[in-house]
Amino acid sequence: MAATEAGGSAAAVVEAASSDRFQQLLQQPGRSLVVVHFWAPWAPQCVQMNSVMAELAKEHPRVTFMKLEAEAVPEVSEKYEITSVPTFLFFKNSQKIDRLDGAHAPELTKKVQRHATSSSVPAGSNDGAKEDLNVRLKKLINAAPCMLFMKGTPQEPRCGFSRQIVEILNKHKIVFSSFDIFSDEEVRQGLKIYSSWPTYPQLYMAGELIGGLDIVKELEASGELDTICPKAHKLEDRLKELINKASVVLFMKGNKQVAKCGFSKQIIQILNNTGVDYETFDILEDEEVRQGLKKYSDWPTYPQLYVKGELVGGLDIVKELNENGELSSVLKGEN
Repeated sequence: MAATEAGGSAAAVVEAASSDRFQQLLQQPGRSLVVVHFWAPWAPQCVQMNSVMAELAKEHPRVTFMKLEAEAVPEVSEKYEITSVPTFLFFKNSQKIDRLDGAHAPELTKKVQRHATSSSVPAGSNDGAKEDLNVRLKKLINAAPCMLFMKGTPQEPRCGFSRQIVEILNKHKIVFSSFDIFSDEEVRQGLKIYSSWPTYPQLYMAGELIGGLDIVKELEASGELDTICPKAHKLEDRLKELINKASVVLFMKGNKQVAKCGFSKQIIQILNNTGVDYETFDILEDEEVRQGLKKYSDWPTYPQLYVKGELVGGLDIVKELNENGELSSVLKGEN
């Protein structure tokens, strides 16, 4: 595709055909945000996302949008651990700040908007951002008694080390929750600094770092693993606690502030209009809860709304209750 370079008369996606060109484009003066699409011409979803990038380039003329054929420039792909296409990396001042794996046009648009609008923030204001990230990391490592930060999920590990640690934990029947570090570049980089531990996977017990695969293997060999990671609450007990943590609890994709799917966004709008207080749980941050609650409640989709520990239903039922004028009384536990 013919591309006009970032400084040209029309906004377009610039191609980096070599490592040198990639570095040159990263270091352009006056371009604080650079979005790089690692793609392959044989993948139709990549071709589609190139079109999305082209549209975003028109909307954000001060952002550099770059495409790099992952297999044609392997030294760059290997440096940034590109294992699948499409993958998007976000850079500011030549430093990687975020990552998105997969063909998710809405999420790509959201990330571009967020990073583009924050690109002019003075360096000194990063202190607040770091503090916010630390609060989030602390919340994540305490999200379950035993937390594993890994590449992929327990069902689909995306590296050999993560696969091995999952096998060990399962062999010892240790109940754990996990977080896929590929899903959030900010968490992936921030947790390394927060815990002074440079690699993944990372295992935490009661909010304290135990270590990585080698440490877990040593603990298994010495017989200490079952002592340090006692059999946690059964998943069913944990789910009961979660659905009863408030009078009204919504299990959704995202949270009150940022809904991450259209159904979750709609149900949030309806609940907000009732004026009734409610809590939310982001199922995207806990795969164990996400899968377990479907079976526990015999309800296969999200969002799911609970009142006083009882399932009300999903978006369609909430819409129906709202249209019938019954929703407020249901949320107050009157029905």
